[in-house]
Amino acid sequence: MTRTTCPYCGVGCGVRLQEGKIDGDPDHPANRGRLCSKGAALGETLNLDGRVGVPRIHGSDVLWHEALDLVAQRFGEAIETHGPDSVALYVSGQFLTEDYYVANKLMKGFVGTSNIDTNSRLCMASSVAGHVRAFGEDVVPACYDDIDEADLVVLVGSNTAWCHPVLFQRLVAAKQARSTKIVVIDPRRTATCEIADLHLAIAPGGDVALFASLLVALDNAGAIDRAYVEAHTDGLEHALNAARAIDVVAATQLQPADIDAFHDLFVQTNRVLTLYSQGVNQSSAGTDKVSAILNCHLATGRIGKPGSGPFSLTGQPNAMGGREVGGLANQLAAHLHFEPSDLDRLRRFWSAPNLATKPGLKAVDMFDAVLDGRIRAIWILGTNPLASMPRADRVRAALDACPFVVVSDVTDRSDTAKLAHVLLPAAGWGEKDGTVTNSERRISRQRALRAPDGDARPDWWQLAQVGQRLFGSFAFGWKNPAAIFREHAALSSFENDGRRAFDIGGLASLSDEAYDALEPVQWPVTRDGKTRQRFFADGGFYTPDRKARIVPTPWRAPVSVTSADFPLTLNTGRLRDQWHTMTRTGRVARLMNHTDEPFVALHPDDVARYGLTPDGLVRIESALGATVLRVREEAGQRPGDAFVPMHWTRWFTSGGAIDALVPGATDPVSGQPELKATAVRVAPVAIAWRALLLRRATDVLPGDGFYWTRVALESGEAFLLAGWDAMPAIDTLLGDGERIDYTSRDTVRAASLVDGKLDSCLFVTQSGNLPSRDVLAHLLDAPLDAETRFALLAGRTAVASQGRTVCACFSVGLNTILDAITSQGLVSAAEIGAALGAGTNCGSCIPELEALLREGTYERAA
Repeated sequence: MTRTTCPYCGVGCGVRLQEGKIDGDPDHPANRGRLCSKGAALGETLNLDGRVGVPRIHGSDVLWHEALDLVAQRFGEAIETHGPDSVALYVSGQFLTEDYYVANKLMKGFVGTSNIDTNSRLCMASSVAGHVRAFGEDVVPACYDDIDEADLVVLVGSNTAWCHPVLFQRLVAAKQARSTKIVVIDPRRTATCEIADLHLAIAPGGDVALFASLLVALDNAGAIDRAYVEAHTDGLEHALNAARAIDVVAATQLQPADIDAFHDLFVQTNRVLTLYSQGVNQSSAGTDKVSAILNCHLATGRIGKPGSGPFSLTGQPNAMGGREVGGLANQLAAHLHFEPSDLDRLRRFWSAPNLATKPGLKAVDMFDAVLDGRIRAIWILGTNPLASMPRADRVRAALDACPFVVVSDVTDRSDTAKLAHVLLPAAGWGEKDGTVTNSERRISRQRALRAPDGDARPDWWQLAQVGQRLFGSFAFGWKNPAAIFREHAALSSFENDGRRAFDIGGLASLSDEAYDALEPVQWPVTRDGKTRQRFFADGGFYTPDRKARIVPTPWRAPVSVTSADFPLTLNTGRLRDQWHTMTRTGRVARLMNHTDEPFVALHPDDVARYGLTPDGLVRIESALGATVLRVREEAGQRPGDAFVPMHWTRWFTSGGAIDALVPGATDPVSGQPELKATAVRVAPVAIAWRALLLRRATDVLPGDGFYWTRVALESGEAFLLAGWDAMPAIDTLLGDGERIDYTSRDTVRAASLVDGKLDSCLFVTQSGNLPSRDVLAHLLDAPLDAETRFALLAGRTAVASQGRTVCACFSVGLNTILDAITSQGLVSAAEIGAALGAGTNCGSCIPELEALLREGTYERAA
């Protein structure tokens, strides 16, 4: 058996491989054996299409030494000619801590620039800035056990049911066991709201105002812990004065009675846990949002105690580990700061006379510098900024103009990989060794399950090899990840003496064998064996006077404001079964069947107001550009708001890279871009035809000038197509082979057979219905007799459609559930689970099961 960790969100779930099966690790404290739908499908992602097997220079295969020599040469030339700030690294929260450490040491320690940033800038930078501003250090004071012990849990900007399902189920259990009260603060009514006692559908950007008003309410009710405030904090009165100046109703657009209900719950409950995520962080006021939350916990002393505290839920698997080693451009390793004493300390530890002495360019500014020529060479590792960055088309222009672009990735099927001058094959999850740190500061081992695909190599090795070529092997001569981890741990305790919370010096002497066997452990782990689960119950902050800062947080509106021209506010976010830009999850058929295409969700009033049709097409446009998406009518949307999932890229859909519409406004403290509030407008798109295409090939896109979405099948792929102009030529979609077809006035049905087996099939209609793809998918690559050929052209087979997948963990479809409800008289989600298994693993489909039961009338999917 091999034990490792999941590569998806920051929960940090333990995973094990035994007897060829991947499942949850019951001995890992983060998940106790549970996995979400994505984690449960990890075994299906090990053999990805489009793997980069060998290094490539300008598309041609080369040997590793040739590629690495060129990278070192071009980076070295840029540094010599234009200075160290002319090069940059853009890295990833998918990195292991050891990868991050090497990258940070290379750039800040030896190149002499802090131009290394990470896609965690899009995820957790505002939390980091808020922690440092309040606590003096980036310390998460709470832990997962607090979910079990809280009497009130406040969820802010977090659809926990879908984005952190394992923690959500822990919260559900706590509510059942101890009647925990739950407040959800979110513009959208999400699946998380199904267990809420109070849902506050706050206006985008209203969080600062709401928590500032809570601070005032706490003061008015006498609920502030004056002894704690006096002994351990500074700045309360200034924060209260700023808070009293805010018109909370105008800023939040909430009913006063709902605001009062939230205040009363918080005032009257001692054990309060506030869980917040991207709805807080991804804002031009993200740091102030974090501070406004921290202020309320500091003012009441509800921090560092069982069931109490502010708790940021990390979006990526190792965003926390990256923060430990200085992965962000404004950080140094081991929670050191850009101040003379810390710079001297790090310079001596690394023996790095060329140490960078100031912060570097943060993500948005970094790609601006690439575009205007200040950065001449950039190396992008483990991330896809052409899809995930705001102003994505500007990022494309920047990389197009850059003299030298290096990309390390597992696949060439990312938008960014297509622009690489040098493409390096990276080892993927299940192929590399190292550590990750989850949201509660718990370090876990990630272990290889198999050898790397082809000639792929870990990111740390690639970086170290370039470091050796540029600066010699003395600083970059590690033999394995264990050696890197020992150095990282030693640095954390170097001249620390309790001045920094992050200290894992107790792990600095691990042997290779002990490192390999390392059990999950929460930091700190000091050399004298001291550990702690929570921080700050008795003060002891990491500011010069050891007091926390309660920070004034004036309210300000989002940067991109609505107008007559752009009357809607666009919010982007995640879905239940997808991860980031779908490199892994988009290729798993059962993960694509719950939501198979991107969409824009609008309130029914807005659908009617703008002349749209549910399930029709809509053009959505911002000041930066436009795209065409499917319309989804959702009563849980606030009128005036729109929601689009962020996962789809240009590899998966014509409407991909929604962040191309998002401006580059950033928080002035954290540099985190605002991804939740973009002014847009919508207009209907008349559909002239619709089509369904199934084929075995997985590397050809259908073309331009119409809408399409790619959907993974068990064997091959499907495309959902719709157009407003003429249909493209059938030959370009079907490919070569024996052709069979049927054509009527407004219908085309055609198929291509190779060696008597179905290679592809196409169904086009101007006004009728299309067959369900799941009843046809099993025919791909199957021999077809005369009867089956006739049934295919008729769009019928003996297989009944299960409908879209509701439970991705066990591939249970909507029609299967509806049949069981009606035939067996099922009346609860638990009974559905007992009958079909749905909802019995991660539980993220339970809200949907309960909604089906509430509706009482059921419509089978075609």
